Amino acid sequence: MDYRKTVIKKYPKTPTKLTSEGRYWKRFKSPILIKEYASIPSIYFSPVAPYDFAVASSTRVQIYSSKTHQPKKTISRFKDLAYSATFRHDGKLIVAGDATGLVQLFDINSRAILRTFREHTMPVHVTKFSNNTTNIMSASDDKTVRIWDIPTETSINVFEGHEDYIRAGVVNDDNPNLVITGSYDQTVKLWDMRENSCVMTMQHGAPVESLLMYPGGSAIVSAGGPTLKVWDLLSGGRCIHTLSNHQKTVTSLAFNGSHSRLLAGSLDHQVKVYDVQDYRVVHTMNYPAPVLSVGISPDDTHITVGMANGLLSIRQRQVSAEEKQARMQNQLFMQGGGHKYFMQNGSHHLSQPLTSTSQSSSASTNSYNTTSLGISSAGETLGKKKTPIKDDFTVEKTRRVHLAQYDKYLKKFEFTNALDESLKVANPNVVVSMLQELIHRDSLMPALTGRDDVSLEPLVRFLMRHIQNPKYTNILVDVSEIVLDIYYKLFGQSPLIDELILQLRQKVANEVKLQKDLLQTIASLDMLFARSTIGLPTPSIA
Repeated sequence: MDYRKTVIKKYPKTPTKLTSEGRYWKRFKSPILIKEYASIPSIYFSPVAPYDFAVASSTRVQIYSSKTHQPKKTISRFKDLAYSATFRHDGKLIVAGDATGLVQLFDINSRAILRTFREHTMPVHVTKFSNNTTNIMSASDDKTVRIWDIPTETSINVFEGHEDYIRAGVVNDDNPNLVITGSYDQTVKLWDMRENSCVMTMQHGAPVESLLMYPGGSAIVSAGGPTLKVWDLLSGGRCIHTLSNHQKTVTSLAFNGSHSRLLAGSLDHQVKVYDVQDYRVVHTMNYPAPVLSVGISPDDTHITVGMANGLLSIRQRQVSAEEKQARMQNQLFMQGGGHKYFMQNGSHHLSQPLTSTSQSSSASTNSYNTTSLGISSAGETLGKKKTPIKDDFTVEKTRRVHLAQYDKYLKKFEFTNALDESLKVANPNVVVSMLQELIHRDSLMPALTGRDDVSLEPLVRFLMRHIQNPKYTNILVDVSEIVLDIYYKLFGQSPLIDELILQLRQKVANEVKLQKDLLQTIASLDMLFARSTIGLPTPSIA
């Protein structure tokens, strides 16, 4: 009779708190904390590789390298606090506002001031480039929104309609004529440059701190107070989602590279990640201070957070080679019209000359006819898999059974070695299954006796680690009693074994105490529930 392998008992899987989504965000490891001189109100990533990011803090803007995580450029041409340093779409220019009302345009390489816009009278917290590359949008505490013409340094549109400070704004990438701003007057307004007026107003219900627009410009997300609201612009500014997962004011919003996840930073020291499909929180990151700004790189490898105490946190995710290759292939595929685009799906004939194609096609036709005639003369089954018929003799294939090392010892009735080999396996289910198999064979005593301190240590250590696990408690308690009965006369001769036995005893004592406390709690709750059902006064529990 063939040997039957040891059956490894399968226990029901316990639900784990860490999901695949959580594991992905946990890969942003090794947070680097950098101390700036003041709070960090804005962080903005360059839209082009290598995806450096601009950090506005105090009276300067620093360009950090995404590779070294160190400042590579410092722009200190501000007379007061700097705000909202954002890159142009090609990553060559940067615009920022300050507390004096100035809006300045800088060249990244030379750090020279290219343009200065001076018509705001109060601090400018919002500056954004328009997609047409010739305009800049700025919003100020003077309650105005201005669209600037870069060559002439003059404002070509001035929007007046907010009744309080304007602290958030975006420009529609698909239609540069549309601008959306959020204000401390608790409203979100849509402005049209062609009409030079507000065409839509949405009531957020709290001072608006941040705005984001979805790709295509059909919806926006506003943050104000502890809530986020998603607005459908195509249906006239209807609120389609309201999210209230934060305890304090949400200060910053950011999309990941694929716009499938929304990051929200808040004064409650947390950054929450939302799935934009159903707007549920899929992950939460905690920080040591109130969060003022959040940024994530377009390639989803860096998460940067600016805090109120001046700390800058940088988390980096290591990208696998498979992910890099998939991203490169996707980029090549998106470059439609190129040679590699037309080479997709085996369409290599597009690149061949017409004459050679016609010649090769005629040759291949002749060869195909010859081959087909040969097949018909040799029989229809040539080149095809022949199915067996009734009188055919079939040879059975016997698959060789590969045994684990502990099964090989068990097959030879070497019970001590079999148990030792199972203890070397990292899976505790294997050890427990081996102990059950030895009990069924009435061979547990021979496997446990005759051990020295070196061979006894792995067994006692396993008992100490897993005796509290409810799945293994019953059998491990019985094995522990047998081990104590066999070796109690030898205690005191090995300091290592004595220490493990003391730890095992302490674990059992803690578990017994916990079970007694649970029983007392259950009894107290049963008494409270019983009195509440019959309407008697509830006694106080000391």
